[in-house]
Amino acid sequence: MNLFRLKNDGVRLPVMRRVARRWALALTLFAGISLLAPGLAHADDWDCQVLLCLSNPGGPEQYGACVPPIERLWSALRHGDPFPTCDFGTGGSPGTFATSTFASGGYCREGLLYWGGPEQSELLCGATGAINVDIDNQLYARVWWDAGGAGSTITEFYGAGSTLVPYDPSQSAALFLQRSEQSNSFGGGGQ
Repeated sequence: MNLFRLKNDGVRLPVMRRVARRWALALTLFAGISLLAPGLAHADDWDCQVLLCLSNPGGPEQYGACVPPIERLWSALRHGDPFPTCDFGTGGSPGTFATSTFASGGYCREGLLYWGGPEQSELLCGATGAINVDIDNQLYARVWWDAGGAGSTITEFYGAGSTLVPYDPSQSAALFLQRSEQSNSFGGGGQ
């Protein structure tokens, strides 16, 4: 599911092109440095590469250089391994981090909630988890992983140029239930 719909309104299209060019350049530089200077690599390179790829507005696997580290991340998370951390080093980026939260009926994107379980009476989430990426202590992107199946992701981008408004996934169940009740009332299922 693509959350971005580029409009040729003279503003969003150039902004998104600029963002895409910057990401392509950043990933190319990262890949080039990793290949040309393996002696400079550190044990935490994978962790930082994961953070860089997760913060991509086009999704964590938009660029080929991000596919291996992100696939490794999904595998690690599915096996219960801890979420990687990136040490930005001296003068790094305080307030830039990512957190992983397992999805459930109580923490989910509204569009991924559904009734399941015995007698279709349990509110479930159609994703395994969400990774929230913060830059300068502001939500920059949220990636729902295994959304609708293993390997599928939905990226919500909140950075520069985005028109999306951040929301609290812990409130989605209440909204889902409210809309379900309204739908039943209007559809003849209520009184």
